[in-house]
Amino acid sequence: MKPFMDEQFLLGNKVAERLYHEYAAPMPIIDYHCHLDPKEIAENKRFANLTEAWLYGDHYKWRAMRANGIEESLVTGGEGAGDYERFVAWTRTVPATLGNPLYHWSHLELRRLFGVEEIIREDNARAIWDRTQACFDGEGYSVRDLIAKSRVEVICTTDDPADSLEYHAAIADDATIDTLVLPSFRPDKALNLLASTFRPWLEKLEAATGAPIADYDALLTALASRVAYFHERGCRVSDHALDTVPFAPTTQEEAAAIFAKALAGDAVSREEADKYRTYTLLQLGRWYSQRDWAMQLHIHARRNNSSRMFARLGPDTGFDSIGDGPLADQIVGLLDTLDREGALPRTILYSLNAGDNDVLASIIGSFQGGGVPGKIQLGSAWWFNDTKDGMLAQMTTLANIGLLGRFVGMLTDSRSFLSYTRHEYFRRILCDVLGRWVERGEAPGDIDWLGGIVRDISYRNAKQYFKFGAGA
Repeated sequence: MKPFMDEQFLLGNKVAERLYHEYAAPMPIIDYHCHLDPKEIAENKRFANLTEAWLYGDHYKWRAMRANGIEESLVTGGEGAGDYERFVAWTRTVPATLGNPLYHWSHLELRRLFGVEEIIREDNARAIWDRTQACFDGEGYSVRDLIAKSRVEVICTTDDPADSLEYHAAIADDATIDTLVLPSFRPDKALNLLASTFRPWLEKLEAATGAPIADYDALLTALASRVAYFHERGCRVSDHALDTVPFAPTTQEEAAAIFAKALAGDAVSREEADKYRTYTLLQLGRWYSQRDWAMQLHIHARRNNSSRMFARLGPDTGFDSIGDGPLADQIVGLLDTLDREGALPRTILYSLNAGDNDVLASIIGSFQGGGVPGKIQLGSAWWFNDTKDGMLAQMTTLANIGLLGRFVGMLTDSRSFLSYTRHEYFRRILCDVLGRWVERGEAPGDIDWLGGIVRDISYRNAKQYFKFGAGA
């Protein structure tokens, strides 16, 4: 019986152990998609305690706590629930997460960042709390310290086109910050014509650009100006949440007419909205290609399932799930349109539905080329899929159908500064996959060659692919 989470955690043989310890572990981290708050980095936030660092805003943990019967006040706060009481409620939940990545992640975070090796359970709550509180009360545990402890080289936050990027500017001007912190362009609200947030968001975009948006041409002009603004501030990545994937070809004139209907308060059909979304998304893709950005498409989330809890808590609070809408024709249509025009940017396709892995892995092979290694990527196992089995499934599919060796690797997709141990988790699983192939005679036992592949997937492919720090 192996000890729990020892140095060889998740590593099933000697080849895997060498690959991880000698090649994967020393690599820095490029976190090319996350939801960290740049304000907290700029101001070098200090957390009051482990609950603030661990449970505030973490909808992964919130879902688990609800499933464990924890009352909502101890999940999301309120009604006099103190931070220690909320932490104890989490320690009561952790044992029930056995088999869920939360069990491993929670222990990894305590071990790697705080040196706490106790098993997380309620009877250990006070000891764990006191050990971590001593860290937070002392030096070396500010936001920037946590980033440095994790050896993070690049962070790409998620930013709306109307954002000022003032905190990114402050970070860029601060010579004491070694990590490159860059914005990502996330224009979801520009595409969501039917959402109640659309008109208020347009007003924010008008304020950001200093120009009225009275028609579709003005909207395109405003978006183009924000792409330029983001590019000047180091952005090299866009990101889209396409819960349903649109592909309804139309003309600019028809898209403009649909936009005018929405501005006038007239009813817009789903078909019309998809035409507007398609035209706008394709135009954005052309601009990304011109700027040599990478485009990320996050597909098939089913959001805000509980209307009751959405009304109470709002979005991103743990009430989302996996969607299963149409995919292949729509994605091919989008990629093919841009490809025909010579305007297809480097693109990463993620689906929250693991059943889409084979579909996407086969589609990306149809649009590679242009001398760009891995130009179109099957994205890392994401959200509900960033489990051990989900990561194995994604890497296995990519290896079966595409080129695992050109994969750009892991991201955190996280709101927590403690979550960088997910990269360790991913790297250990990757090394175990390669080690098992060698053990079974399915790959040669050339450690230096395999180690190069591990370094590529862990770090070097992403560094080459995203071109962070490239000139304007």
